[in-house]
Amino acid sequence: MLQKFKEHINKNFPFLKEQKILIAISGGVDSVVLTHLLKQLNFNISLGHCNFNLREKESDLDEEFVKNLSKKLNIDCFTTSFQTTKISEKNKESTQITARNLRYEWFQKLIETHNFDVVLTAHHSDDNLETFLINLTRGTGLEGFTGIPEINGNIVRPLLVFSREEIIDFATKNKLDWREDKSNASTKYTRNKIRHKVIPVLKEINPSLLETFSKTIENLKESRHIIDDKIADIKSEILQPFDYTQKDSVMKYNISKIQELSNPKAYLYQLLKEYNFTEWKDVFHLIVAQTGKQLFSKTHVLLKDRDFLILSKINNKKTKPSYFIDKNISKITAPLYLTLKKVAEISEENKNTIYVNEEALEFPLIIRKWQNGDYFYPKGMLGKKKLSKYFKDEKMSLFEKEQAWLLCNNNNDIIWVIGKRQDGRFYVKNMPKIMKISILNSL
Repeated sequence: MLQKFKEHINKNFPFLKEQKILIAISGGVDSVVLTHLLKQLNFNISLGHCNFNLREKESDLDEEFVKNLSKKLNIDCFTTSFQTTKISEKNKESTQITARNLRYEWFQKLIETHNFDVVLTAHHSDDNLETFLINLTRGTGLEGFTGIPEINGNIVRPLLVFSREEIIDFATKNKLDWREDKSNASTKYTRNKIRHKVIPVLKEINPSLLETFSKTIENLKESRHIIDDKIADIKSEILQPFDYTQKDSVMKYNISKIQELSNPKAYLYQLLKEYNFTEWKDVFHLIVAQTGKQLFSKTHVLLKDRDFLILSKINNKKTKPSYFIDKNISKITAPLYLTLKKVAEISEENKNTIYVNEEALEFPLIIRKWQNGDYFYPKGMLGKKKLSKYFKDEKMSLFEKEQAWLLCNNNNDIIWVIGKRQDGRFYVKNMPKIMKISILNSL
């Protein structure tokens, strides 16, 4: 197995040779074998072990085993402990999901604090098959049938081509010690039930089950690539350009373009699946819902706004109510990137740039959100207009209104609905002192 593993690394993960590696180790045979394989090949490795305190003394013995292994192999070891049951009850989720989330969050912290390049886990082909069958029983899209990814960000799984049988055989022949998790023998959990009751029957029907399963996974991955390519083409057709002040936070999908597709429901799922929505019937019905209808996921909100579905990331960060620009400041970077420059004449004019009478400015200038009752004098129009009416006439969505910023004089008179419309009272006309104010698309 060592030679096969070496060839597999050289072919598929050559970058690991130069990287600082953290091995996620439980003390079980899979992660112990992965550790010994990498150690024998002289990789730069350390161990990371989570004590979830789910098996009383057994959990502490697992931790002690991992620490002793690290000393024996003369490699660094990092450990942590979680009160997993209490945390899962608090979060109202299963202990398995809680443990998984805690584990990967801790790994990412270790990467940041100790400059690891990657985390290696010991998932193997039997794990892959079990995950496939679990997803099958629960219902899933194509992505649920393409198996555990070998590389997912900075998580790498180099044992996916090996079976549990191969791993145990290597450990036995090399007289390796490992810890047995007695709970793995129980059929209380879905994965164990599939492992002990379903897969043995499937292997009886097809002794080459893992081999044929691997071929099936590859075929499904190729099909998924085709779908991903098609979705990329579709996005370019139905995504509506949006205002630069909302860059990276808002996407607008043209509903009529979606309805022209051969299977709108399937395409909508592919377009939005990464944004954590779960009630797909409600998502699809949003197409024909009234303007203003919203759906929420854990991370995003989807709004029906006239002819568009507008997707926005939920921002949990509190925004300051206002920002100030003192005199002689030439640029600011929050909440937007603005530049202020004295110029001799007017050149280009567009929604990103305005020219104002410098003598009409009262510092410090203020950048703030709009409020009920705000009004301004739109350049090119006679008289004043309530900002709420202006937004309505411009057919701005709820998201666009929430994200709008105003540049105001010190007395709160609006100078500019930033990126939208200048107030005519501040337009420079033929004044000798000209201030050019611009917003840039990116920092």
